[in-house]
Amino acid sequence: MDGLLIDSEDLYTICTNAVLREYGKPDLPWSIKAQLQGRSGPAAAKIFEEWADLPISDEELGSKVAALQRHHFPSTQPLPGVPSLLQNLSSTTSPRVHIALATSSHAVNFKLKTDHLQHLFSVFPEERRVLGDDTRIPPGKGKPAPDIYLLALKTINDGIKREGKEREITPEECLVFEDSVPGIEAGRRAGMRVIWCPHPGLLKEYKGREEEVLAGLGSAREGEEGPKAAANVGEDIKGKEIRSRQRVEGEPGKPGDGWGRLLQTLEDFPYSLYGIKVDSSLNG
Repeated sequence: MDGLLIDSEDLYTICTNAVLREYGKPDLPWSIKAQLQGRSGPAAAKIFEEWADLPISDEELGSKVAALQRHHFPSTQPLPGVPSLLQNLSSTTSPRVHIALATSSHAVNFKLKTDHLQHLFSVFPEERRVLGDDTRIPPGKGKPAPDIYLLALKTINDGIKREGKEREITPEECLVFEDSVPGIEAGRRAGMRVIWCPHPGLLKEYKGREEEVLAGLGSAREGEEGPKAAANVGEDIKGKEIRSRQRVEGEPGKPGDGWGRLLQTLEDFPYSLYGIKVDSSLNG
């Protein structure tokens, strides 16, 4: 959602940089922001706090950032192409397309960012909204683990079963829209096709590695600042996997396997490439 449907990623940066500047720190570079995007709040905080090394407690940092977010988030706006894309996918496609929202944003921030955009988000029924603090997602299973997307698919299939008119949808029939690198990995590990529509700053950071990202192999980057914290997040996930004797993550893809596509904008979306026909007569 953030940086894909609405312009909140830039607002996150504004809030973060305001706190960094207060303590004489440099602005947040894309090498670090790339690691934060799409991750759950605790996972992102762990990476950021190690890099920033601010002389305040985690609680004070959280309080300062939250106050700035309460000021800025109600000003979010849709990104180019998003209103028409959501309208088409929700009501004017043949065959019918089912959509769900899967975001790492927790409920409080989601409300701040979207209350004034009900015309945009009303296409997602409440039962098909999976937020970052959804209790059905256990701790440690946020992006880049696939759980959030598999849960979003379950919400769709639960509705299909209730209606009893269609067969259930399989992961390989799903298309994930993402702007973040961990989010693309989550989609690929869920066994789904992906669209990567990144911020220009993020795309520049991954120049030459686009196919790795589309395969779900872009989250781990040797030599980046903050690697210890990023590794610790990964170890937390792996530790839970070992203790429970269950797989937390599925397999990513392979570069060039055709299951991912890079788009620099959601304007003029290529529906036909995915077998989707838009029929405006179906609207209303």
